[in-house]
Amino acid sequence: MNSTDAQPRGPQPSRLRIGRRYRANRLDGPYDAVVIGSGIGGLTTAALLSAAGQKVLVLEQHYTAGGFTHAYDRNGYEWDVGVHYIGDVGEHPTATRKLFDFLSAGKLHWAPMDSTYDRICLGEEPFDLRAGREAFIEELLAHFPQERRTLERYLERVSAVARAMPLITMEKLLPRWCAPVLSLWKKLRLPNYLNKTTYEVLRELTDNEKLIAVLTGQWGDNGMTPKTGSFIIHALIVKHYLHGGYYPIGGASRIAETIIPQIRADGGEVFTYARVETLLLDGNRVCGVRMADGTEIRAPTVVSGAGVFNTFERLLPHSASEAAGYNRDLKRVQPSMAHICLYIGLQKTAAELGLPKTNYWLYPSGDYEGDVQKFLQNSDEEIPLVYLSFPSAKDPSFTQRYPGRATIEIVAPGKYEWFAQWQDKPWGKRGQDYEQLKQHYSDRLLEKLYKHFPQLRGQIDYCELSTPLSTDHFCFYPHGEIYGLNHDPQRFEQRWLRPKTRIKGLYLTGQDIMSCGVAGAMMGGVLTSQAILGWRRGISLLRKVFGSKSGLQKVEDTETEAAN
Repeated sequence: MNSTDAQPRGPQPSRLRIGRRYRANRLDGPYDAVVIGSGIGGLTTAALLSAAGQKVLVLEQHYTAGGFTHAYDRNGYEWDVGVHYIGDVGEHPTATRKLFDFLSAGKLHWAPMDSTYDRICLGEEPFDLRAGREAFIEELLAHFPQERRTLERYLERVSAVARAMPLITMEKLLPRWCAPVLSLWKKLRLPNYLNKTTYEVLRELTDNEKLIAVLTGQWGDNGMTPKTGSFIIHALIVKHYLHGGYYPIGGASRIAETIIPQIRADGGEVFTYARVETLLLDGNRVCGVRMADGTEIRAPTVVSGAGVFNTFERLLPHSASEAAGYNRDLKRVQPSMAHICLYIGLQKTAAELGLPKTNYWLYPSGDYEGDVQKFLQNSDEEIPLVYLSFPSAKDPSFTQRYPGRATIEIVAPGKYEWFAQWQDKPWGKRGQDYEQLKQHYSDRLLEKLYKHFPQLRGQIDYCELSTPLSTDHFCFYPHGEIYGLNHDPQRFEQRWLRPKTRIKGLYLTGQDIMSCGVAGAMMGGVLTSQAILGWRRGISLLRKVFGSKSGLQKVEDTETEAAN
């Protein structure tokens, strides 16, 4: 699950403020490319372009670089805001691991979680998802002894989606005139269940509703319930974590911290507090950006990692967006779910408190759709999903940075409209009513925590709640969405969600290009760099990234591993 934070207070600058503060007199152009947004998609694009010899400027409006991979500290604690776990980065040299190693120059290291990486709790019943294909099956057979064939067929379909992704990826890079041929090829080559809803696909395999609920218990990783989300994103997530979850040693901030030096190595820079006001146009071509302070930065290539709604509704002049047809395209996609997150600090270590390296998914029942709808219609109803993450237990270096302390994060759905009356109030000054509402949700989430970890009652030293207004304030997502676009079947049919836009010189990157999550957004960055560099230069670079195997095939392999 993703989450957002509030800005650290206090006179001392945080060590987690990564990137250089923007000043117009610090610009050192000309630049070959300007990247808007320093999320993992933007950083990946910038680092790969830099590795190809380009001078790249990354502009981040937040106080720190990293997007949803950044971390923040407060009152002697540190929390991640989106990197709760990553898959496919173990010792086995997967394409995801090789890409991280290249981007970080080998300086980003990973710690494994428990063999049970996710625990799905349906009411009072816990079900473990264990690392490794056979362990995954055997653990679930302990609860569903008659379902071996179902589980095997299920994982076969998960793998089938992975095998189909190269073709879906290729479609985003080839010229648009290839679309009719590709559509026919996809119809002939791809299984017909590929982009059905997850529930539809699983009902073809079994009528055991409880088993379906357990297998889909990670739906919070993309924000779409099984009856609304595409089986594509479900399968990508399942495959991504099938061999276990991992956490960056040193915390989530190490991701941006280790990637930025590669951008600077070729003369580029990553500026924070750098708000882009608008894209500059020369006829039908983007030629740079205008900053909030009025400074104009010219570049032949501009890459937006700000999401398609921000790009085509806020940054690109309306006349250009309308002329290119993006006003119509945006009506075919929807913003993803919003959320609340409770950040907790405790004055004992994770070991002393008995905190696990396992994520907990807490559901009142297996009727995900029904529970969600009741909650969204009436916030006093049972919270339909509560996600517990224990970052201080996952990171073996945490106690070195924060001796005698531990942290927890609790994430749950939260409707933007519940907080909208305070949207025009400044951050940190939204009044007592707003704080009381946050306290109400905090108390409810804490009771969920105490139910599973009763030893924590009375142990909490500090906690604070973020709301969808936090996501809007810090990430410029106007509806508080955390996964960019909804991952429903219709989203995966949108051919315009590709790196190269209809506006010359303008490219897209990040989670809206392929899929949500760190690996999905990172893959968006790979595709964007490929689109900018072209086939010859792009594949030559990717061979350096992935080794002797052809660059294009390794890009395809990476996509099969991509998810949050």
